[in-house]
Amino acid sequence: MFTAKEFSQPKTIEEAYHILVSRRNNTVIGGSAFLRMSSKKIGTAIDLSKLELNEIKEQNEYIEIGAYATFRDIETSPLLRNHFNGVLPNAVKNIIGIQFRNIVTVGASVFSKYGFSDFITALLALDTEVELYKAGRMSLEDFLKRPFERDILTRVLIKKNQRQASYQHLRNSISDYPILNVAASNLDNHWILVVGARPQRAQIARKASKALSEHFSFDDLDQIAALAAEELAFGTNERGTANYRQAMCKVLVKRAITEVLQCK
Repeated sequence: MFTAKEFSQPKTIEEAYHILVSRRNNTVIGGSAFLRMSSKKIGTAIDLSKLELNEIKEQNEYIEIGAYATFRDIETSPLLRNHFNGVLPNAVKNIIGIQFRNIVTVGASVFSKYGFSDFITALLALDTEVELYKAGRMSLEDFLKRPFERDILTRVLIKKNQRQASYQHLRNSISDYPILNVAASNLDNHWILVVGARPQRAQIARKASKALSEHFSFDDLDQIAALAAEELAFGTNERGTANYRQAMCKVLVKRAITEVLQCK
């Protein structure tokens, strides 16, 4: 269990950022799902619950997800279920259990760039941007490549288009962390293939995505899946070996592409 000397609920994002950078061990705590498993010593624990960042709302061109929205909010959102073949609710619905999903926040999960994240893998297959208080707005892919900085993620923005997507995963049990996860999406023959929990963080398989976008027939499916598995790096941990993950990548990629092709 983590410990904190002080607790703060700032009323503005400016105040929250000022507190965050004022001392090295000050921390934005989010839902504290993973912090509770650590022994981290925090100076000031910063709670963003007063900043009205928990909304999921539809804008003209984007769907906006506030950083304090929970995975349970994602799972039950009618708006997200009706877009992108429901890929985001599908990606989070098997994470641990409902009590856990009720406290895990979007901002904490995305900002932490967890390698095992189901949610990041699904987001990366969509046209997704993130907004940070200090660094501003950028694509999710660019954000994942940046080094960690002291900042506050405020919103996730997904371009509201007709992109259809699929999320696939492999787990030892339904509530366990993923051994591997995959997302695929298509918009006007522009495909995005993403592989996460490698166990490194999610990454777009660029060569496979390009090959799939330029020319595809069902006869090419095995070749595309093999290309995705070959171009990405896989590692070994307690849940699976690198070779096992690479082999299963081909299976999940084929499943994801097939589901997208079946979308209306």
